[in-house]
Amino acid sequence: MVQRSGTAIPIITVDGPSGVGKGTLCIRLAKHFGWHLLDSGAIYRALALCIDNTHVDLNNNNEIVNKTMYLDVLFESKDEEMDVYLEGKLVSSELRSERIGELASKLAAMPEVRDALLQRQRDFAQSPGLVADGRDMGSVVFPHAPLKIFLNASVEERGRRRYKQLKAKGCNVNLAQLLREIAARDSRDAQRSVAPLKATEDAHQIDTTHLSADEVFEIVLKLSEQKFGLAI
Repeated sequence: MVQRSGTAIPIITVDGPSGVGKGTLCIRLAKHFGWHLLDSGAIYRALALCIDNTHVDLNNNNEIVNKTMYLDVLFESKDEEMDVYLEGKLVSSELRSERIGELASKLAAMPEVRDALLQRQRDFAQSPGLVADGRDMGSVVFPHAPLKIFLNASVEERGRRRYKQLKAKGCNVNLAQLLREIAARDSRDAQRSVAPLKATEDAHQIDTTHLSADEVFEIVLKLSEQKFGLAI
């Protein structure tokens, strides 16, 4: 747990690649327990959108770090989704595009960017508790979190889920291309030199390929009960 003013703050970290159900699980957990929510992926996507909107060259590290330090981003939970505001503008739908996702993955591989965002993410740990969603929450950002979850699923299933989401939003998407992009992002996230995507030894690993969102939620609720004594 993280100590704040002598009080231990309970933290649940949920890591894993895209399309495994991290976002849905974390929002439900945060609402169920009345805890704060950190969506680190949304922070990187918001930064990517900011970089894209202002046409910053990816080779200009100083300017990227400057944008990172002064990123004006706000999160608001809404039902089982989360609204993200960048400089006061609702940008949730823009953050979900594959182009912004690809750019966010590239920015996340930059050590300077990760360093600039590290303390900002840790500051989300406030009473009564925190649910942290990301790729390195349990390994780097909150290495002493009492409960760590690592979700995974087959590339094919994750691609199918993403395909259905995009089609439902009226997007023109090719499943084969989507699968290639997911596999490439997985490789980049796992092989980056700083905070690579991996399950820690003390993480509870859950394969969500054949599980519903409700089933995953129930599994983690039971783990939470065992770890924190929380009423389910």
